[in-house]
Amino acid sequence: MVLLDTCALVWWSLGPERLSAKARETCNNIKIEGAIISSISIWELGIKLRKGKLEINISLEEYVKRLKQLGTLEIIPVDETIWLKNLSLDWTHRDPADRTIVATAQLKNVPIITKDDLIRGYYGEPNSLAIH
Repeated sequence: MVLLDTCALVWWSLGPERLSAKARETCNNIKIEGAIISSISIWELGIKLRKGKLEINISLEEYVKRLKQLGTLEIIPVDETIWLKNLSLDWTHRDPADRTIVATAQLKNVPIITKDDLIRGYYGEPNSLAIH
């Protein structure tokens, strides 16, 4: 099981060729092992769509509906436990979505698939918990 950050989610679901070889290999196991995303990724996608920084060719509502129908991807709601973990991270990064994604991965004890250098840097080197 892995957590897909927002970009990894979009690439896995709409353009898997954009994933690195290692991330693609890991994502190939999602049908068997499952994956999770933070619900904050839905919010982040909505912001990117609204600003014209992303195009998915369907409504966000339809996209989320299709994700849910996969049966192998769980959308984790952001609750008070995740917010408290977010606030307690020993990390100066201020992006609430990134902090929430990291907090969710830590609480669920799963690695993150991400291209984000700041998230990958949080885990240090070697980067065993953040797959690029």
